[in-house]
Amino acid sequence: MAIQHQEKINLYQMAVIFSVLFALVGFTYNVWRMEVSEENNTIRTASFEMLLELSSLEQLIYTAHYDGNLVEGSPRKGWVKIGLIADLSLLTADSIRDTATALKNTWAQRWNSVVDNTDSVTQIVQAIDAVRESIKLELKMLD
Repeated sequence: MAIQHQEKINLYQMAVIFSVLFALVGFTYNVWRMEVSEENNTIRTASFEMLLELSSLEQLIYTAHYDGNLVEGSPRKGWVKIGLIADLSLLTADSIRDTATALKNTWAQRWNSVVDNTDSVTQIVQAIDAVRESIKLELKMLD
């Protein structure tokens, strides 16, 4: 009878150990999943805001170049948008950050000739498109 009692105690102890381990693994997974989800949400939000700013920047460039409207197509507004895009890229993946930096560099080299130089417009728009493409690729890879 003492042996049966000891076996029950051993079985009970094993069940308790298994339950604690199972709870610990479940809690650890839940914390990890929440962190990944939050990071993905931050990347998505920053990416969508960047897409909006990229569209706005492209519109600004076309307004300055094709319409000759330097009020709506002001380079100062362009610098603000470029700065915001660069800042938002810090919340995203390295590939997006790299293309946003390339866009900022292209803008820095070409902004003053956007009004009268089609080549400058083309190069800046290509840099905008590269950022868009890197954003789309990153968004497709998120969990």
